[in-house]
Amino acid sequence: MMGSRQETQGALFYEFSIEAHVPPDHMLRSVDPFVDLAGIRQHLAPFYSPPDGHLSVRN
Repeated sequence: MMGSRQETQGALFYEFSIEAHVPPDHMLRSVDPFVDLAGIRQHLAPFYSPPDGHLSVRN
């Protein structure tokens, strides 16, 4: 494609704040202190590639 792009870089990214989208009186805020998600990364680790790249591109 020739010519300059019309989109600005800002159009490619967006900001999302969960704090701005969950009202202060929402039930999730009262449950949050009792839910421990500390081990979720270890539980889901088999579904993600290693930090140094995808297995398919390793030598």
